[in-house]
Amino acid sequence: MTDRVPYREAITLQPAALDACLKAVSGRLEALDVAPLKSGPVVLAGIGASLYAAVVAAAQMRSQGIRAFALPGTDLYDASVDAGSAYIAFSASGRSEEPAHAMELRPAAATYGIAKADATPLSRVVKHMIATDSGADSGPNTTSYLGSLLTAALLADKVGTPSGAHWPELSVRAAATLDQTRKQADKAAKLLSGKKSIDCVGAGCAYGTAGYAALLIREAARIAAQDWDTLNFLHGPMEPNDKDSGVLLFGDGREVKLAKDLAAFGIPSVLVTSRTDVDDEANLVVIHVPGFSKGIGDAILQAIPAQLLIATLSEDAGLPVCNFRYRQTDTKRDV
Repeated sequence: MTDRVPYREAITLQPAALDACLKAVSGRLEALDVAPLKSGPVVLAGIGASLYAAVVAAAQMRSQGIRAFALPGTDLYDASVDAGSAYIAFSASGRSEEPAHAMELRPAAATYGIAKADATPLSRVVKHMIATDSGADSGPNTTSYLGSLLTAALLADKVGTPSGAHWPELSVRAAATLDQTRKQADKAAKLLSGKKSIDCVGAGCAYGTAGYAALLIREAARIAAQDWDTLNFLHGPMEPNDKDSGVLLFGDGREVKLAKDLAAFGIPSVLVTSRTDVDDEANLVVIHVPGFSKGIGDAILQAIPAQLLIATLSEDAGLPVCNFRYRQTDTKRDV
């Protein structure tokens, strides 16, 4: 199998990728020195989809008693700023310039890297490398994104208060989520089809999911999209929304009332939630994803219907393959 596969095909590979990641990373963590991560603060750095993986991971770590926060790699370009006691760089390919450069500027710091493979440019500038072994990926990132999240979850369990999640069950749950949400994801895509913009909303770990979804929409479907923290969205950002724009929400709390309110205002909305007491209504499609583990576990599963609906949006727009029109030459390092 080649390392790059079509977007929709890669979505279906994710249960197997999660299983491979669990086995590989569990073994690597047995020998990993995590002492520098225990005291904190821990800075998680990334760019693109990997930045949103860092946002999810940082929120999860905080929930497990680890002092952690996420930053774009470029926020760490001033090497005189000692932002943390340890750093974790996320890069799906291991080749992204910005998180690698941020680690490169801190040769004396405790640095860790998370990428889908060893022997990448990132591995040469960090002291500890964790390869996810998530396998073949697509553009935009699918298997590598979920692999990064699972790796962060396993690391958080080793460093902080254990989450209690039964991670060996995750790949089975991912396969079920693929099957069970496909129909609603297609329905959601039809609701959002043709919209001039789509806002993506969530809180905590789901804020990272919202960022990831917004990036996928921009990359795969070429629709303007933006991520918002749930409560921040209430303070003005929702004012431009109308029948010609859409909102994709992730969560079980304030997101539920917000989704209903938006629908009542005539704004097409999609809610991804573990709650079973919310149903479709005019201008609202609800995608139910049974809860697995609060935080990052649910974030992994809730990303899947978002990927599915965005795959349909991209195909309906005549873009079944994601090829960047404006690719820049200075964003990746040579292997």
